[in-house]
Amino acid sequence: MKWLLSNAMESAYLKQWALLGIPAETLSVSFVHGFMYTRLRPLVRPDKPSARPPPTFLLKIATRLHPEFRRRTAAARRTLAESPAPPVIAEWHATLRPGMVATNLAFQEVVLEELDDADLAAHLEAVLAHLRNTFEEHFRLHCYDLGPIGQLLMAGNGWGIPSGDMLQALGGASPSTVEPLEALTRIRMAIAEAGVSPTSLAEVEAASPAAAEELRSYLRLRSSVLFSGYDLDTPTLGEAPGVILASILSAGGTTTTHDSRGVATSLRERVPEDDHTRFDELLHAARDAMDLRDDNGPITAEWPCGLLRLGMLETGARLASTGRFHDPVHVFELDRGELPAVMGGADQPGADELAERATERSAQKNLNPPLTLGDPEAPPPLDALPKPLATTVALVQTVIAEMGMGGHAEEPTSADEPRLSGNGVGTEAFIGVARVAENAEEAFDRLKPGEILVTRTTSPAYNMVLGIVGGLVTADGGPMSHAAVLSRELGIPAVVGAPDAMRSIADGDRIEIDPVRGVVRLVVT
Repeated sequence: MKWLLSNAMESAYLKQWALLGIPAETLSVSFVHGFMYTRLRPLVRPDKPSARPPPTFLLKIATRLHPEFRRRTAAARRTLAESPAPPVIAEWHATLRPGMVATNLAFQEVVLEELDDADLAAHLEAVLAHLRNTFEEHFRLHCYDLGPIGQLLMAGNGWGIPSGDMLQALGGASPSTVEPLEALTRIRMAIAEAGVSPTSLAEVEAASPAAAEELRSYLRLRSSVLFSGYDLDTPTLGEAPGVILASILSAGGTTTTHDSRGVATSLRERVPEDDHTRFDELLHAARDAMDLRDDNGPITAEWPCGLLRLGMLETGARLASTGRFHDPVHVFELDRGELPAVMGGADQPGADELAERATERSAQKNLNPPLTLGDPEAPPPLDALPKPLATTVALVQTVIAEMGMGGHAEEPTSADEPRLSGNGVGTEAFIGVARVAENAEEAFDRLKPGEILVTRTTSPAYNMVLGIVGGLVTADGGPMSHAAVLSRELGIPAVVGAPDAMRSIADGDRIEIDPVRGVVRLVVT
């Protein structure tokens, strides 16, 4: 994952930011004790971090005379005049997505147990190459799905419309968010028609031909997807049959109807009349981009990562059975070059070294790392940049802020006032039992239908299993974060980005979610 993230992210943004007119080189990635940190690399003196911006007059001169700044200004002007997102979104639906799904399915259909060691090594190498390509595509696409949404929010700010209000107009624009829950609902309806109460997936399949077909279809597209995290040592959905069964039996309880036209009409009335056409265009573009954003991750990242994990599990089992590994899970300590080589017969790294790596990585998981390292670098003053560049920088800043990626202090303001307020999603308060979990796998070990999931953050992988919750609280995230999108699409009352949620809410507490005020309250019984 260190190899994938650093190479794919830096490469994608290096290419795309030049095309879009973003006045930065790329987003660089480093890992410290296993934790990822990013840094925006400026175009000038990228390896000389500074806590102070250059004098405004010098920046004005540099951005107008420096050849690369002049190229970025021209690119930004083109981007703002005519959005490059629509053809990319069309290409995703027409060719990119079907092609990736077909490749993912081809790898998934390989019977790993039937491969000899050399063929398994070749399979791992091929999946790694595929994953490197899909990861870069993952980050490339985010340059085009976030841009139109950010432009809508920026315009809304100028019209005095809060981002939360503007985002309500995007409700119902992400069918990929709700489709997994709809698939689970179809399975539940099929077993209900058969009049059975299954206690296993085998019993679901045996319930009726319709139930069997729906289950097979669901598993074909989702069984190899990582569902509880992004790292390779987290399970695929197919490894958690209990989670799938619980999701099926609870499906259908969370539905919502989005009055998108009504919301858009109401917002339009708050926009100056001269800007009505622009509002319509921006809203249309943002709604088109919304589905790509959630459709992207499972196809380009979580599914290919799951395929690699399954190949690694087979590798670990084989090599542990011969004594090459002390433990099958030590396969996850191999890096990108070592994995196929070891499966192909390489004797290094040895079993003892892999065991030491596993011990070190296990200890790192218990660390409490700082959100940032070093002094923050000063952003450029926008008034020093040519107007097109100032606009693209403001766009990036808007997206970062609305996704809740800016970070927050780790300590509460006072011991008596935990910070349990954030961005509310929904219109009605909800009271229920809190289940505090770090990831989806942990949550579904204890979560019962109708309870409130309290977690640090969510990913699109949660879409497949989150239909049973009655409410959602996250410590991280903003109005544009995945948790907020998920809650809007599924009609789940939520408070997103409540910093002290994981620290101040105990598992089993009874809490109230007040999405209108964006507040979580402990209910004393």
